[in-house]
Amino acid sequence: MKRLIQRLLPLPVAILLLQAQNPQPPNPESPATGARELFVTVGKSLLVDSPSVIRRVSIANGAIAEALATSPREVLVNGKAPGETSLIVWQESGNRLIFDLIVQPNPARLDAINRELHTELPGDSVSVTLEEGVPFLRGTAKDLTSADRAVMIASTLGKPINLLRVNVPPVEAQILIKVRFADVDRTRSQQLGLNLFSTGATNTVGSVSTQQFSPPAATGTNAGANTFSLTNALNIFLFRPDLNLGATIEALQSRNWLQILAEPNVLTINNHTASFLAGGEFPFPTLQGGGAGLGAVTIQFREFGVRINFTPTVTPRGTIRLQVTPEVSALDFANGLTFQGFTIPGLSTRRVQTEIELESGQSFAIGGLLDNRVTEQLSRIPGLGDIPFFGKLFRSRSLQKNNSELLVIVTPEIVRPIPAGQPLPQLSFPRQFMQPNTAATAPRTPGVEATGPVPVHPPQETIPMEDLLKSVQPPGSAQQQGQPSIQFVPMIVPPGQETAPPARPATTPAQNPAQPAAAPNQ
Repeated sequence: MKRLIQRLLPLPVAILLLQAQNPQPPNPESPATGARELFVTVGKSLLVDSPSVIRRVSIANGAIAEALATSPREVLVNGKAPGETSLIVWQESGNRLIFDLIVQPNPARLDAINRELHTELPGDSVSVTLEEGVPFLRGTAKDLTSADRAVMIASTLGKPINLLRVNVPPVEAQILIKVRFADVDRTRSQQLGLNLFSTGATNTVGSVSTQQFSPPAATGTNAGANTFSLTNALNIFLFRPDLNLGATIEALQSRNWLQILAEPNVLTINNHTASFLAGGEFPFPTLQGGGAGLGAVTIQFREFGVRINFTPTVTPRGTIRLQVTPEVSALDFANGLTFQGFTIPGLSTRRVQTEIELESGQSFAIGGLLDNRVTEQLSRIPGLGDIPFFGKLFRSRSLQKNNSELLVIVTPEIVRPIPAGQPLPQLSFPRQFMQPNTAATAPRTPGVEATGPVPVHPPQETIPMEDLLKSVQPPGSAQQQGQPSIQFVPMIVPPGQETAPPARPATTPAQNPAQPAAAPNQ
């Protein structure tokens, strides 16, 4: 019996060794690579047992996971970052174990990332989900900046699959600013006002006719008593709320009482600052101090002229809030100075800064920028003008006062670009009425052979004469008022008289279409 037991003992040991050489895989093999799949969470560890003594271990991407041989037959795998990599284990028996290592994010970390997305992007519906260890970024972002921020936050879980939708923002509104700078001579305007202002039933100050403007219609019992007869004066004397300011400016300019300095039209985008300058730059020396450049003079340039800076903002109500800063500056040699032989002029500047809100197309005026100048000129005869007491007879003194006001009229307007493929507005391209190299001949009776050039049929693109006259006939013409219009009556030419008509045929009045046309005298 003892001998039988000694013979049977090696049999279980051999069976155990056979099972150790052919262990059962912990997970099914991957159909693509034939490798086993291992799943580990970031920050967690996994033990992999080997049926044989491990010779060496290799991992493809050490940034995703790390592998350590803790014993001759055991490997410790630590997950470091979400992703996929390969783990290969070599045994002393010559076999190799290949694993597809998938490092999954921590579910608690996923919840924290979603909370961070809702906190950083409150107006967007963006979320992150995990599918087989890969983060998917889904939702809708309001703009590209928010989408980039969401991708940056989700990348802490690994490289995400970006499935975000971005709302396309509307085109920014564009604002066209029409500005008119005018310099008004207040001295002459005040003289005119003293002669014309009076009261009446309809506030009519005066009435005068010119070749450019028609006089206003005065009504009321006292209108005739308050009417003045003036020449070479303005004809705008009716003060009403709907008085056209443009007509007033043109009338003043025609009398040289107003000078248009500039009429710029500037286009800009909403909430962007635009500027305009019509003028120039003048040089002035600057003394440099300190260091080796002590006493050195450099030349700098300063701008002057007509300038405007504005920043429009379109409000949710559709109005335009406008921050405008107009400025008019000119060289002032009277207040200049002389520096090392150079005459440096001063600057006479009139500037105003205001903010206003108005509808698109409305206008507002900025006034009150006065310029008062007093010029005194003394002329005398050399020698005689210096004699005491009697020298006043040979001297003359003139005093000139100038009083002008800067008037700025601003009109903002919201404009939109013309879509591609559409023609420009207010542009018409009339078709050609008669094609070149065409000849018109007298009509011939059908069936009668005639001599002369063969009539050329007009092309199909030509316009009938009746339609052409109707298209060019202005509204309120004679035809609309009941007067007879032009009628086209066919002319029959007898055989043998197909010659050309005379140079100036006799003009006959139009006949009734119901009556037949009379044949010409043969």
